[in-house]
Amino acid sequence: MPGAVKGPQTLYDKVFEQHIVDQRDDGTVLLYIDRHLVHEVTSPQAFEGLRNANRKVRRPDCTLATTDHNVPTSSRKNFRSVSTFIEEEDSRTQCATLEDNVKAFGITYFGLGDKRQGIVHIIGPEQGFTLPGTTVVCGDSHTSTHGAFGALAFGIGTSEVEHVMATQTLITKKSKNMRVQVDGELAPGVSSKDVVLYVIGQIGTAGGTGAVIEFCGSAIRGLSMEARMSMCNMSIEGGARAGMIAPDQITYEYLKGRPLAPQVDSPEWKKAIAHWNTLKSDDDAKYDIDVFINAKDIAPTVSWGTSPQDVVPITGVVPSPDDFEDEDKKKACQRALEYMGLTAGTPMQDIPLDKIFIGSCTNARIEDLRAAAAILEGKKISPSLKRAMVVPGSGLVKKQAEEEGLDKIFEDAGFEWREAGCSMCLGMNPDILSPGERCASTSNRNFEGRQGAGGRTHLMSPAMAAASAIVGKLADVRKIASSTQTNGKLKASPRVELDASVDDIESDEDLDRLLDAPVDSQGGNTVETGAPSTGGMPKFTRLKGPAAPIDVANIDTDAIIPKQFLKTIKRSGLGSALFHGWRYNPSTGEENPNFVLNKEQYRDAKIMVCTGPNFGCGSSREHAPWALLDFGIKCIIAPSFGDIFFNNTFKNGMLPIRIIDNAVLQKIAAEASTGKDIEIDLEAQQIKDSDGNELASFEVEEFRKHCLINGLDDIGLTMQQEDNIKSFEERRTRDTPWLDGMGYLKRDEYGRVKGLAAKVPRTNRGEVKGEPLEW
Repeated sequence: MPGAVKGPQTLYDKVFEQHIVDQRDDGTVLLYIDRHLVHEVTSPQAFEGLRNANRKVRRPDCTLATTDHNVPTSSRKNFRSVSTFIEEEDSRTQCATLEDNVKAFGITYFGLGDKRQGIVHIIGPEQGFTLPGTTVVCGDSHTSTHGAFGALAFGIGTSEVEHVMATQTLITKKSKNMRVQVDGELAPGVSSKDVVLYVIGQIGTAGGTGAVIEFCGSAIRGLSMEARMSMCNMSIEGGARAGMIAPDQITYEYLKGRPLAPQVDSPEWKKAIAHWNTLKSDDDAKYDIDVFINAKDIAPTVSWGTSPQDVVPITGVVPSPDDFEDEDKKKACQRALEYMGLTAGTPMQDIPLDKIFIGSCTNARIEDLRAAAAILEGKKISPSLKRAMVVPGSGLVKKQAEEEGLDKIFEDAGFEWREAGCSMCLGMNPDILSPGERCASTSNRNFEGRQGAGGRTHLMSPAMAAASAIVGKLADVRKIASSTQTNGKLKASPRVELDASVDDIESDEDLDRLLDAPVDSQGGNTVETGAPSTGGMPKFTRLKGPAAPIDVANIDTDAIIPKQFLKTIKRSGLGSALFHGWRYNPSTGEENPNFVLNKEQYRDAKIMVCTGPNFGCGSSREHAPWALLDFGIKCIIAPSFGDIFFNNTFKNGMLPIRIIDNAVLQKIAAEASTGKDIEIDLEAQQIKDSDGNELASFEVEEFRKHCLINGLDDIGLTMQQEDNIKSFEERRTRDTPWLDGMGYLKRDEYGRVKGLAAKVPRTNRGEVKGEPLEW
């Protein structure tokens, strides 16, 4: 809702302030969430928490669920049920658990039998669920994708997933404003993926920490919506909380006719356009960080190392540790070269490949597939490749591509044409790399083991991946493509023309397949709730014990807990998976005696002291703090943290401590290296040695400190704000009515949603379990 203007504001300022339900003196804000996307990996523990506290989902009409991370991408022609289709037990359990939860809590769900199923950050925009000026969250760090619509979209942990489901709000603080302005015309062969990789190479993976990036400039304004989504998708790889692009006519054209967007030319549409037109930064708005880039400086770009900041032009060479002045970067380069099996000075175009992957929430939209197909048409992939895959981002993208004949182009070239899902982006499903295999990938992360234990990933655009498939090595698309291809189809393509209309529901079979639950504007079908529970966590006042020292920069969540251990519906039992790739030899399974947690004095560590920056960067998965906590580590000391990880630790009663002064941090690490205990005194905000002598003092936000010391549950606290939340929702309904009650099922003659109950899926034996939900 439009609010009072307080001087010049950025796009982020406007959207953030329009969603404030309550604000404390210390700047802590209760922020209203318009849109919540749910998938199978980060939700089961959240639903379990709701059940345990007898809480309901507050706004099912603002919640959309799908399966994407774990699902196989093999043919679904014979799909009958999750229980018979998904072979891997843990994956099957997660997907089946989500189906149980969406029915119990009345949430709209796109299952594997629904053509609208797909990657959560692709189905939201194509359905019109994502709209300008909204707040959008999901238990996935790449929620930043939706910022392409002028939405404030960011990833959250599982505790926050539960918080949003119960209260439709989040407790947060305002981020800094960062502007990345790209001006000029992109050269032939350069796509938005090249732009964002170049930006991350310039600012580093921690360059946007604590900030929301607004992408702007003439080059950004010239991008299609799909290209903008790719840009915002990877803002998290630059350390940012979110990425945003101001909505404009390109945005509105994309939204026309989407099922959940206001109907074109209706009073709601006209009112929405008027509001959306205000969502742009004021000319004299101030930014905390500014980055200006000339588009002509950007060439087709690829990654060489194990971080998205490890990028060079395709015409470049593999760098050497001596190319970096910073000691942390020297060590990181050496480690990356060893893992990637590369030699400094090797031309990038001389690096041979084993596999090609075109897909992921970054680059699996119809425009991405068109760009790759334009390069591959009439050509064959190199016989040296072991495998090449194209995985559409949704069932609707797949359908559109097949109508255009793109599937035929890919298959004729030698690619596999798959079903929708996250696939090889993170390797939680059967699509993985084997140890030592090298992949050209259109995904977003090249962390160690990201696409499979020991797998080596090179990030690039779809067109570059297609060119590399033809050559069998990392390749320059400009050498493969004709001038027509590089000047046309590699730039912004027409708006996605997807058949996103709602299917007719005429039979039990349709209901079985769709599994759509009824929704209304204030909760619809939910479990019953009793008195609000205040919940609680163990109190954190003092902590004393062994502190394990580690000297590694950019420790990402994939390193803290590899993705193969995320296939759980519980929060516990993850301690044995902590730093699994570092603690154990991947070939033999034997302990690595050199890793700190395998040393006798640190096997019972309660504290971790990391002297490298950016601890916990990467995914929003709360499994990382769960693994640390299950091992016994309740406090992490580091110079800086990934934003989402930092937040997730507090949600689990853990304390992350920032020590910026390197001399002080080294002093703490040296004490930890002696094997003696270290004490954390939260009340006094001091770090002490085993004799009680102060090693350092530290800062902690007063509200977070209060919650830790008193073991307070965020949801219980927020439910005390019920009157404020209800008042906000009443204003929201009045000012932005298009955000309420926009369901997927049929509408009556007055435009109201006609609710139909979700049918319980059939079991292996064909009988029906239970009865349809009533409302």
